Amino acid sequence: MPRAGLTPERIIAEAALVADEVGLERLTLAAVAQRCGVSLPGLYKHIDNLEAVKRGVAVLSVGELATVLADATAGLSDRDALRAICTAYRSYARTHPGRYMAGIVAPAADDDTYIQVATRAYQVLTAALRGYHLSDTDLVHAVRMVRTVCHGIVTLESAGGFGLPESVDDTFERLQDALHTEFRAMPH
Repeated sequence: MPRAGLTPERIIAEAALVADEVGLERLTLAAVAQRCGVSLPGLYKHIDNLEAVKRGVAVLSVGELATVLADATAGLSDRDALRAICTAYRSYARTHPGRYMAGIVAPAADDDTYIQVATRAYQVLTAALRGYHLSDTDLVHAVRMVRTVCHGIVTLESAGGFGLPESVDDTFERLQDALHTEFRAMPH
C-alpha cells in the first residue's frame, strides 16, 4: 500500500530539491527515496523511473521560471522588460541549478503537459518582448537569443568558466545592451 502523504507531486518536489543540492546529473531515485523517508521500492509505487522524475522536475522548473519571469516583467516593456527577464532568469537558474538544468530541454512532441507549461513560458517571454514590435518570426529569434545569453552566463559561471578579474555582472549588462540594440534594429 502506498505511504500516506507520498504523492507523485511530492516526489517531484523532493527530487527538485535533491537536484538543486547535488546537480541534475547526480540525481538518483535512492536519494529521492531517502529524502521522502521511504524505501526505493516504496518510491516505485508512485513513479515509474528516473526519467519520469526528471521530466516531472523539468515541468516544475519551466512552470516556476514562467511565473518568476511573468512577475518580474509585469508592467514593463522594451529595455526594462529585457533587463527584468535576464535578471530573473539568471537568478532563478543560480538559485535552482538542478531543476533549471532539467528544464532546458524542449518537451517531447507527445508530452501535452510539458508542452503546455513550455508554451506558457514562451508566451511570457514574447509578451515581455512585444515592446520591440518584432514580427512573430523575429520574436522566436529574440526568445532564443535571450535564452542563449542567460543560459551561457549561468552555465559558464556555475562551471567556474570566468577566471578573469573583470566583473561578470558587467559582461551580463553588456550582453543585455547588445540584445536591446539588436532587437531595436530588427525590422518591425
